[in-house]
Amino acid sequence: MGHAFSPAPAPDLICLSHLRWNFVFQRPQHLMTRCARDRRVFFVEEPVIGGRTDPRLEIETSSRVCVVVPHLPAGLSAACSEGVQRALLDELIEQQQIEQYLLWYYTPMALAFTDHLAPAATIYDCMDELSAFKNAPAVLKQREADLMRRASLVLTGGQSLYEAKRHQHTNIHLFPSSVDVEHFAQARGKTIDPGDQAAIPHPRLGFFGVIDERMDLELLDGVAAARPAWHIVMLGPVVKIDSAALPSRPNIHYLGPKKYGELPQYVAGWEVALLPFARNEATRFISPTKTPEYLAAGKPVVSTSIRDVVRPYAQRGLVRIADDVPGFVHACTAAMAEDPTKRTTQADAFLRQTSWEGTWSRIRRLVDVVLRSTDAGDEDETASGAVV
Repeated sequence: MGHAFSPAPAPDLICLSHLRWNFVFQRPQHLMTRCARDRRVFFVEEPVIGGRTDPRLEIETSSRVCVVVPHLPAGLSAACSEGVQRALLDELIEQQQIEQYLLWYYTPMALAFTDHLAPAATIYDCMDELSAFKNAPAVLKQREADLMRRASLVLTGGQSLYEAKRHQHTNIHLFPSSVDVEHFAQARGKTIDPGDQAAIPHPRLGFFGVIDERMDLELLDGVAAARPAWHIVMLGPVVKIDSAALPSRPNIHYLGPKKYGELPQYVAGWEVALLPFARNEATRFISPTKTPEYLAAGKPVVSTSIRDVVRPYAQRGLVRIADDVPGFVHACTAAMAEDPTKRTTQADAFLRQTSWEGTWSRIRRLVDVVLRSTDAGDEDETASGAVV
């Protein structure tokens, strides 16, 4: 009589991220919360410096994901800091009895303290060209090249990034930013304004996301000056730039960071949703997740000419594009005057093709192939391609 063998448990996943779990709910959170349904996920953040003198790990669970925050004393050299993080990660692996595991990188800088590990597979989810961001470490490009050599699978978060990186790896795939349509579609039925937005007059033009060096502050200021009766609502944390540098006018309102669950309620009260990004090195390869989120909320969108917004969204007539103040004002005026029926019908048809559920299921299949080929000792089994 034969024995029934239960399938081997899915390997744990250790995710190494430059973004904090509770910062802005975006690509890493969407993918890792889904990943955590069938395996343990440890989301390791960059260290918090200062406070208590002894290095330690702070661990909490969020959406079934184990969020791991290293705490390091101030004043350590880079080499010492990397050594301490390496020891803390080894301690985590031992304490949590992590045996079979995947390494999933959002930042190549984490290689400095993980290059001694022996994962079942290494995945690099390249969601941004981090080397182009403000204050990027000089060594980042070299670390990324090292990570590309180690990776079994590389994902890119946008068309432009895919085109820039596609020749750097044999198993690289395009996964553009997706959207939780049901979540943002709640905006279409909401009528009650959040307290801090309720007193702001209409028409309102809004943005949610990180406010940093990628924002075209001159454009924002110019639009606010050209149309003092319009009110610009800015939701999100201010990062890497001085808050004093933000344009200050009576019709620009900075309401600070909001939780992911609160966003539909705010967007519901806007006439137009904005993507007022500067065109610079930091935005050359960005693929803003908020584009499909705004569309799912039923709002007209006006953006600067970010390549991954122009195609596919502007090419399909779903987003208006303008780069200077007169053009942006004209586009916003047209957006407010339009009959939204045709646009929302087209947007809904486009959005039916994309979801984070579908994106994760396709990524999971690629991960499974990599694991099988690794088990078989044949890592050349997979082929590269664009997966949409």
